[in-house]
Amino acid sequence: MNVHPIAVYSPHRTVWIYVIASLFAWLGIYFNLAALTDAAFSMLPLQRDTPMGDAVHFFIFDTPKVLLLLTLIVFAMGIVHTFFSPERTRALLSGRREGAGNVLAASLGIVTPFCSCSAVPLFIGLLTAGVPLGVTFSFLISAPMVNEVALALLFAMFGWKIAVIYLGLGLTVAIAAGFVIGKLKMEGHLEDWVLAIHRSRLQIEGIRKSWPERFVEGGRSVREIVGKVWPYIIAGIAVGAGIHGYVPEDFMASIMGREAWWSVPLAVIIGVPMYSNAAGIIPVVEALLAKGAALGTVLAFMMSVIALSLPEMIILRKVLKIRLIAVFAGVVACGILLVGYVFNAVL
Repeated sequence: MNVHPIAVYSPHRTVWIYVIASLFAWLGIYFNLAALTDAAFSMLPLQRDTPMGDAVHFFIFDTPKVLLLLTLIVFAMGIVHTFFSPERTRALLSGRREGAGNVLAASLGIVTPFCSCSAVPLFIGLLTAGVPLGVTFSFLISAPMVNEVALALLFAMFGWKIAVIYLGLGLTVAIAAGFVIGKLKMEGHLEDWVLAIHRSRLQIEGIRKSWPERFVEGGRSVREIVGKVWPYIIAGIAVGAGIHGYVPEDFMASIMGREAWWSVPLAVIIGVPMYSNAAGIIPVVEALLAKGAALGTVLAFMMSVIALSLPEMIILRKVLKIRLIAVFAGVVACGILLVGYVFNAVL
């Protein structure tokens, strides 16, 4: 008895169908998030123009956005890993090439318009794919701080000179901070489950796989990583949403003058608990400058908000141990302070 080939059950075909259907569902949700958020918010007894309403709307929009990005990026990195082993990746980007890796990672951040929490998924994906720690930090710093959205808005509001200086100093902070963190050799301060993923993936090096098998590996990565970090992502975004609607512009402008040496570090300290992306914080920057705040101090505040936010730290806690988070925050804060003082000195 002959059986037609089409009638034979193929698990590989099922994987293809599942992946394609999931991709269409992902695209449909992600590119309609704004409309879905507005529809969900309209069912709540809140007004959008109130601090509470703005915070709730922010949470409803940002939570699925970050989780969707995390899922897609981790899935893609899981597939990429089946082609390139962690050890081969390390060999390419570490040692004498580490500086070049920091430059490439920081440059990648320019074309990825992520806020700090949205940049964390790719940071996690790079880590679990075996990219050196310092190189991944260069991306994590650059992506929210020196992306094309920030540069375009700075150019539109303050002119090309400010945008170019900000670009140069921001990239310098990202490259130098990542390089310093890499030289400190703090890989041991990654959480144990991240290190376990490194070890487990070394075992499959060199095995040829079909595309459905690669998709299965990507799905396994999603279960391992997203399954562990999603509560931290929701908690981090909740903190950011709670602060999002409460920006005391008049108070901050009063302490951000050029004269006091402590205005720059104080601006950084104030900025860390807040959370916004470049598009959200630059109008605040404009308002602060209109109230008489110094440019360097305000830009240091802006950098701390988008590159050292408290929600980002909460999410990173699931991936990094506290000492590594403290080193990351300290190194980046020093770079931001330098940017603030330089701007205040030359402008």
